[in-house]
Amino acid sequence: MQDALRRLSDYWTDLGCLTWQPFNTEVGAGTMNLATVLRVLGPEPWDVAYVEPSVRPDDSRYGQNPNRLQTHTQFQVILKPERGDPQELYLGSLEALGVDLSAHDVRFVEDNWAQPAIGAWGLGWEVWLDGMEITQFTYFQQVGGQDLDPVPVELTYGMERILMAIQGVTHFKDIVYATKIDGTEVTYGEALGQQEYEMSRYYLDDADVETNRSLYESYVAEAGRMVEARLPVPAHYFILKSSHAFNVLDARGAISTTERAQAFGTMRRLMRDTAALWVERRTELGLPLLKESAATVLELPSVPAELPQDPQTFALEIGVEELPPHVLPATIEQVRESVTSLLGAARLEHGAISVEGTPRRIVLTVEAVAAREPDAVEHRKGPKWAAAFDADGNPSKALQGFMRGQGVALEAVEKIEIGGNEHAAVATTRVGRGALEVLGEIVAQTVAGLRAEKNMRWSDPELSFSRAIRWLVALWGPVVVPVAVSQLVAGRTTYLQRTTGGAVSATRSDGAALGRVEIATAEDLSPTIASGSIELSTKLRRAAVVEQAVALASGVGGVVDVEGEADLVDEITNLVEDPHGVLGHFDERYLELPDRVLVTVMRKHQRYLPVRDASGALLPHFVTMANGLCDDDVVRAGNESVLRARYEDALFFWNADLKTESVDSFVPGLEALTFENRLGSVGQRARRIADVATWLADRVGLAESERETLTRAGQLAKFDLATQMVVEMSSLAGFVAREYALRKGETPFVADALAEMEMPHTSADAVPASTPGTLLALADRFDLLAAMFGLGAKPTGSSDPFGLRRAALGVVRILREKPELAISVRDGLDDAAVRLREQGVTCDAAAMDAAEEFTIGRYAQLLRDEGVSADVVTAVLPSADRPGVADAHVAALTALATDADFRALVEAIVRITRIVPAETTPSYDASLLTEPAEAALAQAVEATLQSDDLHSFARGHAGLVAPIATFFEDILVMADDPALKAARLGLLATIVAKAPMNLDWKAVDAATS
Repeated sequence: MQDALRRLSDYWTDLGCLTWQPFNTEVGAGTMNLATVLRVLGPEPWDVAYVEPSVRPDDSRYGQNPNRLQTHTQFQVILKPERGDPQELYLGSLEALGVDLSAHDVRFVEDNWAQPAIGAWGLGWEVWLDGMEITQFTYFQQVGGQDLDPVPVELTYGMERILMAIQGVTHFKDIVYATKIDGTEVTYGEALGQQEYEMSRYYLDDADVETNRSLYESYVAEAGRMVEARLPVPAHYFILKSSHAFNVLDARGAISTTERAQAFGTMRRLMRDTAALWVERRTELGLPLLKESAATVLELPSVPAELPQDPQTFALEIGVEELPPHVLPATIEQVRESVTSLLGAARLEHGAISVEGTPRRIVLTVEAVAAREPDAVEHRKGPKWAAAFDADGNPSKALQGFMRGQGVALEAVEKIEIGGNEHAAVATTRVGRGALEVLGEIVAQTVAGLRAEKNMRWSDPELSFSRAIRWLVALWGPVVVPVAVSQLVAGRTTYLQRTTGGAVSATRSDGAALGRVEIATAEDLSPTIASGSIELSTKLRRAAVVEQAVALASGVGGVVDVEGEADLVDEITNLVEDPHGVLGHFDERYLELPDRVLVTVMRKHQRYLPVRDASGALLPHFVTMANGLCDDDVVRAGNESVLRARYEDALFFWNADLKTESVDSFVPGLEALTFENRLGSVGQRARRIADVATWLADRVGLAESERETLTRAGQLAKFDLATQMVVEMSSLAGFVAREYALRKGETPFVADALAEMEMPHTSADAVPASTPGTLLALADRFDLLAAMFGLGAKPTGSSDPFGLRRAALGVVRILREKPELAISVRDGLDDAAVRLREQGVTCDAAAMDAAEEFTIGRYAQLLRDEGVSADVVTAVLPSADRPGVADAHVAALTALATDADFRALVEAIVRITRIVPAETTPSYDASLLTEPAEAALAQAVEATLQSDDLHSFARGHAGLVAPIATFFEDILVMADDPALKAARLGLLATIVAKAPMNLDWKAVDAATS
């Protein structure tokens, strides 16, 4: 350990970093040392490297967990501004530690870092070494609520994990910490095991709550006093002291929901004030570290004197640092659409356009791009022809002024028709631009316009994208397109898979080219990339992933469920450029854990493909996909070690949770979990859900036997959120509730209801099967929707932090698939609102209207996604408050669309609705209807029954069409006699009242015509 720390320190100081010291109080991460959190603020450059013991009381495990420590060792690096090649510098530091990059699989895996308590966020990656996260790599964007300029890069090395990987040990205690002069090894456990145990004891068992509460309050007060004194360094010192005291209280379970919310608010305020004060003080000191630097002068590539005159291939490569998997396909389409549109707007003839991409590059090829645009004749419009000449045929003043403006004589004036009018005009020739000029503009606009859902800045002053854009290749035939996009100059050098040892270029043992390679012509770009064992085609790369995974699984008598794991296969495909499958194994004893726990760890945490037998049972094997050639044994061992540690964690949590006597013991723990500051704890939310579910049960007349199940499940609602297993793996919520409930003596009905209240998890998941589970699931979602709309926290754009779209979709799906439940969307929202008001939360009618509209909107979108026509969607929306009823209307309209009798009936109803005011009462005095046509219609109406569905309406009311037509031909509806007029309108209103309710009849007419 100490040699590794020395090597890292030497490496970064040799690169110009200042050596700093650990902060002289407890910090939760190296980020919180003022050498990072304050020094990244403001314009001054700052390169620093230091060791930081990071203290996290909640991670205390008495030294028993192989990966969790209350004090772990971080090595922190800040490069401000980032230098343009931080990934290469970082990889060099791993080599300095002795990591053989050609043998190991090093991966940059998306990580969107945020620390709301200090108003900070950034984008970057977790760095994986053979599947183990060893470093957090972040481009800071904001700290203390302030945008950062210049943008710094933070590297936070997890030293215990790195050393475990390098030394091949499976527990932090076994790390060799130092070697004595006589060769005796001192292990981590021998050096630090005692303090790890004793501090864990202190944090979890022995820390005095009142003492630490007093310390917290004193530290907060002192931090505020230091801000008032305009001393940001001591203010930050006491912020850290208060944060640690809070963390101790939290580890002791002594922080309530309200206290947690207040503490986070206090931290944000103090940190914001301290950050602003730091910038002010540095400015007052004259920004001593800010030195003048020469402006960067960009040199565009020279253009040859002679250019090709025949069409050439155009190739563009946008080189990026590893894109998140979900961003890659969207970026490919964005580039395709941009170039296609811009070429379409130009007059440059061209052939087929193709775009492919990997995590590190987007490559576009356009065939047969012409050398230049053709010249174009354009007319400049002058006065109307009728006003261009006087009575003697001489140019009018208007025409004379036009000719002077254009610099032409009368002979150049033509008569042309523009917009249906004859005008005087002058023809001009617009000379076509050369291919390089047109393509340069297209490259500049396309690259500068790249955007993703989350974007960041880096050292480039103008560009912003999901991750840094580092190189451009732009070639038209053999010629470099001379273009600069901000500070990025296009060239002919591509960057293949990374080299080792700092080499610019190299050849891998299998002959693949590595590093930077010059491209002679546009036609050579894709073949050169392929020579680096990089598969540009997403389709072919996915096929390679599948082929290798299937073959490896077959070797141990297993299979990979390619279809069932399709999303994971897609993600893996977009994580690698050169897929290289490695088969790994794990101890069969872990198969005692539920299949879903094991697979969740493999799939979600490690991106491993599970291996199963022919019956679908899990086998003790997995497939990982490395990026490029590696030492399979080394990579296998590393990934197996990671999975073993994760399974040990899962086993630890599983066993620890199941030591409890009953699942009731978890319920009080929900009070310590914050749902939303203004809505209280998760415990309060769980009780609201139980109450709302009970009220919904009253609406549906739930049987007594099922009511017992509902009551018990309501008492335990959400209990699994307080278990260690779900805290670690939140996606197991519901599943863990069922498993634990069964093991602790609850009935299968209660266990199922607890699991079902989390269903459906996704748009494709099954809805709850049991009625108690269904009511709890609905109550859960109604509470969330009513609460968040009541607070005004509805989704905006792509932002939906509380998953309200998913909640609304869950309501819609349940009510669609359970039409027998007499519950409307508004029923559920109103019940939830009543319960929220009892807790003091404002939920007014306008907010519930908005929540109802939002939920119905999800139903409408679901119908559109299913291919239902816009007219049918509009027709059924008035009934969408009960999605099951609306679905029945959709099916009926589809079936009756070509029924001529039904169309005639609909036309009659629409005619009535146009005439009869909406507020008309559907009743009439039959004695006043004495005309034959109206009497006949009244008789026909009396013979019909009210219909709830369109099929029965079509069958039972078809006989009304002819009497209605005769009525309108013979009868004046708006009679002078008020009583007669009312009777006739009431008769027509009665016809509409007997039709199915809540339909937009005009839209029904449009849908069936």
